[in-house]
Amino acid sequence: MTATPSQSDSPSVPRAPRQAFKDTLTLVGLPLLAALVLPAAFAGGGTRRWFGGRAESQRAEAQAAKDAAAAAFYELDTAQRDLRISIETITAVDDSPAARRAVTDFQAISRRIDEASHQYIEAVDAHDLDRDDLEASTAAQARTALTRAKEELVRVKGELDRFGDGLGPLLGKAETQLARLAPAVERARQGLLAASNALDTARSSGLKADDLAARLAALAPELTRLNQGAGQHGVPQTLERAERVAREAEAVRVEAGRLPERAAEIDHRLVSLRTRAQALTTRSGQVEPVLSELRRRFTAACWQDLQGVPDQAVENVRQAELKLKEAQAARDEQRWPDATALLSTVRALLNSTDESVSAAGDRLRRLNAVQKDPAAEIDRTRFAIRDAQRLAMAGRNTPDPRHARPLDDSVGRLERAVGTLEGRHPDYWHFLTEMEAVRRTVARVVAQIRGERGASGG
Repeated sequence: MTATPSQSDSPSVPRAPRQAFKDTLTLVGLPLLAALVLPAAFAGGGTRRWFGGRAESQRAEAQAAKDAAAAAFYELDTAQRDLRISIETITAVDDSPAARRAVTDFQAISRRIDEASHQYIEAVDAHDLDRDDLEASTAAQARTALTRAKEELVRVKGELDRFGDGLGPLLGKAETQLARLAPAVERARQGLLAASNALDTARSSGLKADDLAARLAALAPELTRLNQGAGQHGVPQTLERAERVAREAEAVRVEAGRLPERAAEIDHRLVSLRTRAQALTTRSGQVEPVLSELRRRFTAACWQDLQGVPDQAVENVRQAELKLKEAQAARDEQRWPDATALLSTVRALLNSTDESVSAAGDRLRRLNAVQKDPAAEIDRTRFAIRDAQRLAMAGRNTPDPRHARPLDDSVGRLERAVGTLEGRHPDYWHFLTEMEAVRRTVARVVAQIRGERGASGG
């Protein structure tokens, strides 16, 4: 039998060398297999290609720069929005040159903000940091551009902050006015309501108050403008209108509230002045007997100026009574200003009459007193002169000529007036008026001396 050779007996490759070949193939072939298989494994499922640690480091730095720029952009945008509200607050209230300049400056800064924002957006759009094949050099360029954009955003933000700090006084003034606006408008509305209620109360008591009603009606268009708001008419104008309406409404309310009292007061004055006119009519009839005695006992110079008193008193009383009738008619028609004015005229007429009627009796009394004892008047005047002379010499060896001269003249004037009493029919009225004139001159000198010494501290 011929034997068949087995595989192990093959002469081509001995067994030991074959095993060594297999081992060598295993050691050499695995890296090659990995090189063929690994790229396919990482290429699928949305994963990135891997280019080494430096590229990823640059990508991370660029992303950090992008995040920092985004934060700076957000802060700048927020600050600009806030400051725009402040500018709108100022322009709503203030139209001064400073406010207009602030608006212009804000517009200029806003343009620089737009430029910085555009630079930032361009830097973001120019570099896609999420690309799978982002190279290290590209990431580095992105980081540089984004850092530069952030620095410009921060710089402009600082400029905006400094501008905002400078707005403090203007903004404070504007906010103060705005804070006053709503309460002022509300006070005006409440004032008009209170005036209307007071007017209704007055009318319910039978008082017409037409003039007050007309004044209140004139405020209706102002209320309409207040209701339209400051947006249409401006804050300063609305504030001024509200304050004016409140004042005028309050005046109407007060006058309406006083109407019953005013009516009662006018009624009282009508009665009082009517009674006084009647009393003056009686007193006027007593002037003639007084004048008769003056004519009989004293020279004409003592009473001549009183001759027209009786007739003038009668005429004044007659005029007063006519005005009283007119005042009564005005009161009945509730024309309060007219009634008040007429009563003031009546009072002036009666005061003038009272003075002239009283003057006749006072003249007789004073002439009787000086005729009986002129020495009292003389002594009173001499005492005033001596007292002034002592004051003028106080602390001095010689008096000031400005003081001495009028006092010396007063002495001479006194002596001459005393001399007029020596005749058979003395002019006692002239004597009395001279004494009064001398005392007035002396009083002026005393006041001058005291004023000068008080000013100099002496």
